[in-house]
Amino acid sequence: MMDHNNHHHSTDDSSEFMENLTLHDNHQPSSQITDFPEISAIADHLPAKNPNSSLNSFVDPPSYADAMFRSFDAESIAEINGHNRLNSNSFSSSEEDSEFLYISVSDPLKVPESSNSIVPGANYYYNYLITTRTNLDNFSSTEFSVRRRFSEVVTLSDRLSECYRGFVIPLRPDKSIMESQMMQKTEFVEQRRVAIDKYLNKLAAHPTLRKSDELRVFLEVEGRLGFVKTIDVASRMLDGVVKLPGQLIGETAMVPEEVVQPVKGGRDLFRLFKELKQAVSNDWGGVKPSVVEEDKEFLEKKVRLNDLQQQLSNVSEQAETLVKAQQDIGETMGELGLAFVKLTKFELDEAIYECQRARAADMKNMATASVKASRLYRELNAQTVKHLDKLHDYLGMMLAVDNAFTERSNALLTVQTLVTELSSLQSRIEKLEIASSKIFGGDRSRMHKIEELKETMKVTEDAKLCAVKEYERIKENNKNELARIDKERQSDFLNMLKGFVVNQAGYAEKMANVWEKVAEETRGYDVS
Repeated sequence: MMDHNNHHHSTDDSSEFMENLTLHDNHQPSSQITDFPEISAIADHLPAKNPNSSLNSFVDPPSYADAMFRSFDAESIAEINGHNRLNSNSFSSSEEDSEFLYISVSDPLKVPESSNSIVPGANYYYNYLITTRTNLDNFSSTEFSVRRRFSEVVTLSDRLSECYRGFVIPLRPDKSIMESQMMQKTEFVEQRRVAIDKYLNKLAAHPTLRKSDELRVFLEVEGRLGFVKTIDVASRMLDGVVKLPGQLIGETAMVPEEVVQPVKGGRDLFRLFKELKQAVSNDWGGVKPSVVEEDKEFLEKKVRLNDLQQQLSNVSEQAETLVKAQQDIGETMGELGLAFVKLTKFELDEAIYECQRARAADMKNMATASVKASRLYRELNAQTVKHLDKLHDYLGMMLAVDNAFTERSNALLTVQTLVTELSSLQSRIEKLEIASSKIFGGDRSRMHKIEELKETMKVTEDAKLCAVKEYERIKENNKNELARIDKERQSDFLNMLKGFVVNQAGYAEKMANVWEKVAEETRGYDVS
């Protein structure tokens, strides 16, 4: 029976031996069982390759070492917004000729919180170094850095949502309800850094948001953000309750400057009740609203986008299955290589005749090829995730599109509510005028009330005009954004498919070369 310690030592030797096999130079004679230079060292001395060769032909595919460290399409398919080139030392000619905005988020820094808390981890927060390079003329310089905490990212997102209604605004990273506890974990901080980086670069890729004052201030201005803070929920609710009695009897009108923003909780309690009543009336009242969505092209596109979201979800699910399958076969291939390493060592330990050593050499080639194939599968899988992740990006974008459509629906509901309110005011005025006309000399109290209602009606009419303009502005924003997304989707999906196919073909051929070499070397083996 094998001693446990000796068995453990043998396993370690086998793992080390397998690593040595994967570093074997394919051009060396197969019968030699020796250590060879590391693949990274070989890669450093490879001759420069034609950057287009991987797209045009696979007759002369990249070497194994090259495949280990470079995507087959790395020279061909540019990263969106080019932010991965942030650390380059000079501007390229293409950068000088076109507008760019590169953002990098790095260096999480733990900072003590000014307020004391008994919640673990709540006494500090992390801020992140945000470095920007750009040639956009709305920035004061070409390269600068600031430090921001996550709450300021939330503030930026909220501000953009308020100022750019109807635009498809990228979704910000989620805020964890267990954030204070999660902050104690390094992996959470790193995941958040990556998420902020991705979010900001999506904003930078948006043709309108990249030139917004809000993003400029966030990226460039040191210190706390200079945005006007919204009133906290408690203050809004208190304010709403104070105004409630007058609002419920219709003595407070929505003013023009308020209707260009969506309803906001307690501060707009009366408006919230009225718009809710209008929504219920639209759905269940049996009476068609005086103002409805009449853009048939938009309604058709909305249905198509819902169908697209379902199809993207299906493809994304299958992409995840593919990634899992490639990961499994890579791991299995590695285990196969390790098993052959152990068998090779056994044959060498027991070898008496030269034919036994030759057989061990052949098994060593099999082990080497299996481990190389395992590593190629891992590299291929990383590239598969990189390219097919675009599907997940577009699923997230569908939620942002839905938010833009919701802004449109909310703006229309505000218009409908104001039209209904005007009709109600007009009806009340007519009833009071009829009642007042029946009294000789008129009814002073009723006449005074009529004048008040007419003034309220005038303010409401102005508010309706502003609401209609806001609705039309949001409709135009929706239209432009849908056209932009259609155009970008064609380009993004083409690049995604090109990158996926090129890497699948390139790595498949590289793996075939690995196995073909083993087949050639074992062809002369005599089984008799």
